[in-house]
Amino acid sequence: MSPSTCSHTLQTAQKPICSHDVKTIVATARRDGHALYPISKGHNWGYGSRSAVGQDNSIVDLSGMNSIRNADAISLDHPVAVIEPGVTQGQLHAFLCERCPALTFNVTGAGNETSLIGCALDRGVGYFGPRREDLFGLEIVTGTGEVLKTGFRRLGEDSPLAHLHPDGLGPILDGLFFQGNFGIVTSACLRLRPRRPREVAVSLSLHEREDLGELINRLARLKRDGLLTSVTHIGNRARNHSTLTYGIARYLETACGQSPAQALAESEKVLNLIAPNEWASLAAVTGNHGQVRAALREIRQRIGKLARVRVVTDRLLDVGFLVAHALRFLPFARANAAAIDAMRPLHRLALGTPTDLPIQNLMWQYGHPNLNVKEFDSSHCGVLFISPALPLNGAMVMDVAANMERIAEEHGHRLYTTLNIETATSLVAVTNLLFDRSEAEQTDRAYRCADALLTYIHECGLSPYRARVDMMDKIVSPDDPYWQTVRKLKQVFDPDNIIAPGRYNLL
Repeated sequence: MSPSTCSHTLQTAQKPICSHDVKTIVATARRDGHALYPISKGHNWGYGSRSAVGQDNSIVDLSGMNSIRNADAISLDHPVAVIEPGVTQGQLHAFLCERCPALTFNVTGAGNETSLIGCALDRGVGYFGPRREDLFGLEIVTGTGEVLKTGFRRLGEDSPLAHLHPDGLGPILDGLFFQGNFGIVTSACLRLRPRRPREVAVSLSLHEREDLGELINRLARLKRDGLLTSVTHIGNRARNHSTLTYGIARYLETACGQSPAQALAESEKVLNLIAPNEWASLAAVTGNHGQVRAALREIRQRIGKLARVRVVTDRLLDVGFLVAHALRFLPFARANAAAIDAMRPLHRLALGTPTDLPIQNLMWQYGHPNLNVKEFDSSHCGVLFISPALPLNGAMVMDVAANMERIAEEHGHRLYTTLNIETATSLVAVTNLLFDRSEAEQTDRAYRCADALLTYIHECGLSPYRARVDMMDKIVSPDDPYWQTVRKLKQVFDPDNIIAPGRYNLL
């Protein structure tokens, strides 16, 4: 979804460059009685982008606040970055490559230009776990205009504990500002991760679709036993083909001289060759050489009869590509070279290198004249996410996924699904619809389908783990004591209700 699909009025954006500017903006909003809608980068694609929940909100664009405040202190012995909301995945990755390559962070597939803080505050899922677990020690300008620092940052930035001890003393307030609208987060501490001596990606292709439930149960046990050190992403055929098509076609055009039409036609053949299964997954295994070797042996023993297990490393991809590329005049070699070229960025993503490829793939599918991801909201590609949280129970996940696919088909839609095993007891089904938002009929049908899927999720006693701005009135109930309590807390932090009214809260 983008501003073009939302009818709510957004006033001229204000662009602070420091926390003091944010305080001034909040004070003015309180005085004048107008609502503010803070965004980090505005790239919350599929959930609302820059769109507000209510009417006549003034955007507070935090993208100019893009400092890594403790840049000189970051090291293996101090693996924490104090970042502002405008700091992006690409920016932090480039910084670490230059200044401390032994460290990485929990990346997502959302692209280089997305905000780390913005994604974490909306509980996005990275390749190494829930992003909310990466963030602590928040600095917030509340709706009263006060600056609140959580954890031990309240002791002052010079305290030895300020950026290192996540919990502080007393009640932990951080959680109130995740999927909340009590204030504007102006900086936070982000956990970094040391790179391990050996890091490999593990690809699993399920042989029979009816074994999905059993695969999930076995992956859950591997997760609990600590053998899979990342989130396991299990994508359906539509998702996997969608992710790879652009990369394959790009190789066929640039390296093999094919026309766009020829490349697209051959891409289908390549995909059916390399990704014929209904469900395939990608995960990471990291550790020292002995740990990784033992973990891979155990994964093969437990999973091998259900799925094809492939270990992917940079070296294997490089060697495979060199051979296949040299023989690309042969159809089989050309298919493998194209597949490897498309897979490389996704393999690196699983191990901590952000990429724009998934977003560029969507823009390419909808014929955008260039693949600059900053222009995604002006492309014809419409995206709506309907993503339930689910128990880590294979039978139930299979049943819910099948019923959601059936509902989508009834509305003339294909469902793009990734099942992310992010905790030892639960997963989130990151599920979306795609449509041409320049076509009114397609847009209306997509929203009707999204509403039907949400109704089904609620009927199952489930809930989305993350909500679009246009869903707020469907997930927030004035009769629910939980949301009543959230509204009471709003009175404490933002008594004039000026910060993102209606976002994960009662209006």
